[in-house]
Amino acid sequence: MSITQVGGVSGAQTEPPITRPKRIHRPTLLAAAALAVLLLLLALLSLLIGTGSSTVGRAWDFLLGDPSARADAQVRLAVMDVRLPRTVAAVLVGVCLGAAGCLLQAVTRNPLAETGLLGVNSGAALGVVIGLTYFGVDSPYAMLVWALVGGMAASAVVLLLAASGRAAGSPLRLVLAGSALGATFHGLTSYVLLSTQSTFDTYRYWTIGSLAGIETSDTYPLLPLIAVGLLVAFGCARPLGALALGDDSARSLGHHPGRIRVVVAGAVTLLAGSAVALAGPVAFLGLLAPYAARTVSGPRIGSQLLLSALVAAGVLIVADLLARVVIRPWETPVSVLLAFIGGPLLIWIARTDRMSTAGASA
Repeated sequence: MSITQVGGVSGAQTEPPITRPKRIHRPTLLAAAALAVLLLLLALLSLLIGTGSSTVGRAWDFLLGDPSARADAQVRLAVMDVRLPRTVAAVLVGVCLGAAGCLLQAVTRNPLAETGLLGVNSGAALGVVIGLTYFGVDSPYAMLVWALVGGMAASAVVLLLAASGRAAGSPLRLVLAGSALGATFHGLTSYVLLSTQSTFDTYRYWTIGSLAGIETSDTYPLLPLIAVGLLVAFGCARPLGALALGDDSARSLGHHPGRIRVVVAGAVTLLAGSAVALAGPVAFLGLLAPYAARTVSGPRIGSQLLLSALVAAGVLIVADLLARVVIRPWETPVSVLLAFIGGPLLIWIARTDRMSTAGASA
């Protein structure tokens, strides 16, 4: 009888491990499915609303394959050449910034970390200014290349600085190196801009952050970089979960904290560099999307990455839609709208007791 009781007890104890993962992950899966559906609806709305003389009805007929709408050159131009490229760019930039922000907040254990922490934004800005001033860059694609090269070069220097010394690879050293290099690059950018007025006029439009004028061909060179960055990001989910327990706990589980931070920084460089190169420095998105994801996923890094990417993509499409209609017939830079939304929201987060919770779960 005692054997039966022990067996019954042990059997009862083995049931929760089978059912608990489903209960834990169910809210995340439901949230991810809901966000994916919402993202598709927002993308469809982005194709229907925008600049140009094409109405919502004509754009809808075009998408449904109506012969008269398909034959209308203005409708085709508005939907396929203007709205579709910027919708695809909004999704890519949002996914990149959401995932990159989530990675940075996890690896630095800082809920206020964002994609400019590794000097990517300042390096991209310096690269654009150098290309405009000294190499005669005169096309959006060339500016994209210079921004990407500048952002990656800045991040590489930050990693080298953070990897040297006795506290190599520590979160504090990574933050300090990024802040110092970012300030240096910002000073160099300002010096070059003050000497050339024509460069300043072009740079001023780029640095605001906008999705206007993006062509489909601009996204093709970035797709491999984004794919590699996302693969590395999700591959780091388990090591980052161990790192959240502390460096000593991570080592006891067989992980190397320094290597984890270097790999994560490389993924952030690919993602944030691609986003900045495509749309300019878009503020607040990489900061707020991970916070929103953590409210649903909790401390699970893989779930945070997925939800943060979806949230950021959806928010950026909404901001881009508002940018097209707020001051018609002109257009507001999308980064300005995100600043109006993100600034008050960040103040609200800082004034509540959720900041400590976000930091603990990061």
